Amino acid sequence: MSDRLTVLKTYKLYVGGKFPRSESGRVYEVTDAKGKWLANAPLSSRKDARDAVVAARKAFGGWSGATAYNRGQVLYRIAEMLEGRRDQFVREVADAEGLSKSKAAAVVDAAIDRWVWYAGWTDKIGQLVGGANPVAGPFLNLSTPEPTGVVAVLAPQESSFLGLVSVLAPVIATGNTAVVVASEKAPLPALSLGEVLATSDVPGGVVNVLTGKAAEIAAPLAAHQDVNAIDLTGADADLARDLEIAAADNLKRVLRPQPVDFGADPGTSRLTAFLETKTVWHPTGSLGASGSAY
Repeated sequence: MSDRLTVLKTYKLYVGGKFPRSESGRVYEVTDAKGKWLANAPLSSRKDARDAVVAARKAFGGWSGATAYNRGQVLYRIAEMLEGRRDQFVREVADAEGLSKSKAAAVVDAAIDRWVWYAGWTDKIGQLVGGANPVAGPFLNLSTPEPTGVVAVLAPQESSFLGLVSVLAPVIATGNTAVVVASEKAPLPALSLGEVLATSDVPGGVVNVLTGKAAEIAAPLAAHQDVNAIDLTGADADLARDLEIAAADNLKRVLRPQPVDFGADPGTSRLTAFLETKTVWHPTGSLGASGSAY
């Protein structure tokens, strides 16, 4: 019996629920921690970034309008699908980050658990950051959180999977849609995550995954007038400064890069980072200090 040829995988972007090649037709070589070639990944262009924003905006209405409970079900479904492909992600994370199989397995398990964590928060964050406000007067004052809109996310460069999940999950859990710029040197776990999202009841366009040079892709996203916020976790100091300046043009919310231990309890700070607060005032019917009513 002759030796068979390995079927090499062609990695593609994940935009609008589909898997297009980069508009530019470019690719770049991805290697493991020892420099061994793993695959060619798409080298995204400015046009790919703009297409991803269009897809994210189109999906925003339906995703933000879904019930929080339904979004939680979808996030939990992602965890279910990842559990079924655990071995694949262990292998990809080990190659990407130079980890032993046991350490890579611990990273993948933590990432799956993180999806479950954020799935549980979808219908509870409103009670945490919203509610009735104590005001003096014949009226009722209620504050409720609402999603910001389209969020550009620069995923961590070093933590190709757990870090990616830690910055992406809270964005979509709260009803936003995302354009993710994956780790430049280790993009394969992010591209495989796109395949999981496509089969996990996540509507097309809610998450869009781009790979390539972070500076080249992030610049048009930071300046894009239809992007409402940007997470700079994966940017270095110089790039972060330039992107902040570009983001100021339409008053984007900006989450600045800071040291993060992705293995620690994530808390709720990222859930609230891209929420707006809507306050409603309503008369209660009381007139004057005597407490008479109409």
